[in-house]
Amino acid sequence: MARSRSQRLKKVSQAKSINPTIIALLLALMAMSVAVIFSTTYLQFGGGALKPTLMQIFWYVVSFIAIAFVMQIDKKTFYRFVPVLYGFGIFLLILVLFFYDRQQYTLFGAKSWFTIGTLSFQPSEIMKFFYILMMSRLVSEYNQRTEALNYDALPVSKQLKWDFKFIGRMILWTAVPVVLILLQNDFGTTLVFMMIFSGMIFASGVNWRIILTIALIIGTIFAGLLFLVIYNRDLLYHLGFQDYQFARIDSWLAPFENTRRESYQLSQSIKAIGSGQWLGKGFGNFEVYVPVRESDMIFSTIGENFGFIGSSLLILLYFLLILTMIAIAYESYDSFYIAGTAGIVSMILFHIVENIGMSIGLLPLTGIPLPFISQGGSALLTNMLCMGFVLSIQYNENRSEAEIKQHWLNRLLRKLSGGDRFDQFIWP
Repeated sequence: MARSRSQRLKKVSQAKSINPTIIALLLALMAMSVAVIFSTTYLQFGGGALKPTLMQIFWYVVSFIAIAFVMQIDKKTFYRFVPVLYGFGIFLLILVLFFYDRQQYTLFGAKSWFTIGTLSFQPSEIMKFFYILMMSRLVSEYNQRTEALNYDALPVSKQLKWDFKFIGRMILWTAVPVVLILLQNDFGTTLVFMMIFSGMIFASGVNWRIILTIALIIGTIFAGLLFLVIYNRDLLYHLGFQDYQFARIDSWLAPFENTRRESYQLSQSIKAIGSGQWLGKGFGNFEVYVPVRESDMIFSTIGENFGFIGSSLLILLYFLLILTMIAIAYESYDSFYIAGTAGIVSMILFHIVENIGMSIGLLPLTGIPLPFISQGGSALLTNMLCMGFVLSIQYNENRSEAEIKQHWLNRLLRKLSGGDRFDQFIWP
């Protein structure tokens, strides 16, 4: 009887360690996503296709199951298994260059998708999660070494030397997926990786002089690219830029010129959002047609149907989600979790800013989806895996080391990654 009561108390303790705020926010985002996709793909056409809505529900169910698995993985198992996941992600990025979906390539100009039956899968999306884990491991190793060296007591010159070595390693591990994604002709996803890299460098603890230098370099690169787009496109053509990428920049600079061609999508999105005014036109009520409204331009549906109030509610949900993730990570006082959460926050925040910004004409069109809202299984699954990682921080705090080690999922991952015999090489 005592044993039964002990088991019940243990389950209650573990249930309390599942952060309720994140779960509630994800459920709210799921409800909004399903409602908006239903409105866009079904109600807009007076009874269109139900399949997109059902597929989004399916991917949310799969993603919540994925969260339930990932949140049970402890730090040591994550740390050990990271190289396997990173290598698998690189393998997928190489594979898609040869076995990409021809139809998607014709429509969007990128070799980014596999197609199996009726399902499409984008390897660069899942690679974001694997990349964040790999960078978290590098940051953790860097912090362990600097603590052993009494980093703060070192002269600035030696601090900079260690920091530059660390950043060099980060750049090498970043360059491989970035080059492969550029070969897929997916510049938007490349920008996401750059933002993840920047966020994790900022959270790594390197000297502020280096952080400032990196910020200036990135700012200079973007300013230089914009200058070349306006004044010297021939050089960018030689570097591999395509006409459709220039068309997106042109439509951003002059959204109401060529509204029947390059600027059509952006100008329609701006009109739709503006026409929603404060409260919107109501659920399923549309007067402005916007192409690709169920995915990249889904914010235009929110703006037109629910107005400024509905759009602000979505932004509030995002703000609370990001704030909760940061609080969870910093309460752990662990560089692996802090760096990983910094990468996840950077990724999600960039997606939010870029997607909403391009929908209202503040930023160029890039084809980056709105997190947890846009239609698409690959992006949704990746974001939810990231949420599982964040939830694992608190979930594993209430479990003993022996209990964590004996959990079937952690035992399976240990076997797949070589077992305990390599611990002295990968876990200080």
